[in-house]
Amino acid sequence: MAAPGLFTMLRGLRAPSLAPWRHLESPPAAAGSAGGVQVRFLGVSTLLLTDGTSTILTDGFFTRPGLVRVRAGRVRPDRTVIRAALDRFGIGTVDAVFVVHSHYDHALDSADVAEMTGARLLGSASMRNIARGHGFPDDRFDLVALGEPRRIGAFTLTALPAEHSPGDLAPGSIDAPMSPGAKATDYRTGDCYTLHIEHHGRELMIHASANMRAGAITGRHAETVYLGIGVLGKQTLGLRDAYWQTFVTDTGARTVIPIHWDNFTRGLDRPLTPLPEFFDDFTTSMEFLTSRADGEGVRLELPVLGRVTDPFVETYSS
Repeated sequence: MAAPGLFTMLRGLRAPSLAPWRHLESPPAAAGSAGGVQVRFLGVSTLLLTDGTSTILTDGFFTRPGLVRVRAGRVRPDRTVIRAALDRFGIGTVDAVFVVHSHYDHALDSADVAEMTGARLLGSASMRNIARGHGFPDDRFDLVALGEPRRIGAFTLTALPAEHSPGDLAPGSIDAPMSPGAKATDYRTGDCYTLHIEHHGRELMIHASANMRAGAITGRHAETVYLGIGVLGKQTLGLRDAYWQTFVTDTGARTVIPIHWDNFTRGLDRPLTPLPEFFDDFTTSMEFLTSRADGEGVRLELPVLGRVTDPFVETYSS
């Protein structure tokens, strides 16, 4: 097979346009909706959830080191960048930072964010070793217990087992404390989680990796699913169908919000763009999601960076 030409390689570094999908952007939360859950998408699978009393953050990845550093150098949290993001998005005190798995694009900043916001840090044994290496106190770290509900104010969090998307570039676990300044690939996956959240009888689910584990969420319900679509477009149609069936049809979800689609080597001071075509196929993912959502009367929303939204808007009539 011939090597790809220069034009093909350059085209692969181009990011697909968001323009065809702008009409799907999540609307701002309605005025007077305080007291219910509000969610802000902050890139990748970093989500801020609050009811005005308790606040939960997933991952808390803000540093977003550039591609050259990720590929050839070492990565470390940038506390100046983290502080700027916390200030920009109005993040003060946080009750818990929950880390969905321990790759750098999820776990790099988690310990620093938890330290800066006063949060407890929740994650896997691999995440605990990252936290230890970053100097985070053990007495503020909680090892995730699968299937065991955890109450934080009016929120109930339940971690369920998950599988990383195919083609994991850093599989395995982190078995010793890891100091800042490690290679990106040293941030191994560890355990993956789907996070189920209940709040006054309303249910949502956060699932970051485009794959599923048989039976892991059987019987779970969610009105809204924040669904990771990174590399989904490069998978087989069969996997995409099974993925939708597992996390949307079988959970009874009426709203699907794609996450983990943006190019996380670009800082949050720049507009979000999808991952380049070399790494993902965002267009195929969105065409698939749109087709399935239209066919089942499911609301599909594209999240907008930093926008305060209501995760439980009523489903539309198709």
